[in-house]
Amino acid sequence: MEDKLDHLTFETIEICLLAGKIMLQSGAETSRVEDTMTRMATSLGLPRSHSYVTPTGIIFSTDGAEPAKLIRITERTTDLSKVAEVNNVSRALTSGAITMPEARLRLREIEQDKHTYPIWFQIVAAAISSGCFLIMFRGGWYDFIPAVLCGGLGLASVIYFQRIVAVKFFAEFSASFLLGLLAFLFVKLGIGYEVDKIIIGSVMPIVPGLLITNAVRDLMSGHLVSGISKGAEAFLTAFAIGTGIALVFILL
Repeated sequence: MEDKLDHLTFETIEICLLAGKIMLQSGAETSRVEDTMTRMATSLGLPRSHSYVTPTGIIFSTDGAEPAKLIRITERTTDLSKVAEVNNVSRALTSGAITMPEARLRLREIEQDKHTYPIWFQIVAAAISSGCFLIMFRGGWYDFIPAVLCGGLGLASVIYFQRIVAVKFFAEFSASFLLGLLAFLFVKLGIGYEVDKIIIGSVMPIVPGLLITNAVRDLMSGHLVSGISKGAEAFLTAFAIGTGIALVFILL
């Protein structure tokens, strides 16, 4: 009987850690991850569980004889559909609509699913949004096409450099440098007119907006370690983008 209880406890811990891992890797804020793990553990018979979540790891304890478990988070992206699906699994588990094996199977399926849009679609969306940002920042329609091309190149460069270089901030720096050069080239050729508006519009798709939002939410929720670390990551990303653009202005 005791072995069976230990096995159930182990299964519960694994399910909670898996749910937290998927959410944290997909861009969820710290408070949401901890709340979801706690609710799932409570519904599975562990009402006194504790979790400690940072952007790079999750520590989960059942407040019993079992040792705390740690899971490492090495990759983080933005996939809010996965966050929503894990929340749906948590609600179904809490309400009793699904069982523990069904929840584990569904979480495995969510982990393996590829919800993100194809790369070509992301680049096209970034290009179009860059042109729209240009108009929003009171740029002229004559700069719409240059902004579209620069914005598409910017996101494509980020994706490419992230694959060949392990240093994350190098990708943003290189992409911003390239799109800055392209913006100046358009102006020199007479295709574009306001280089500042073109650059502002084209860098918007690579600005770390979700990181900034999550950093503020974590700080307001009292998660100081996560909030400060996410804020630092957002600052370094923005600094890399600004440095790449500044280097173009210095050279040209």
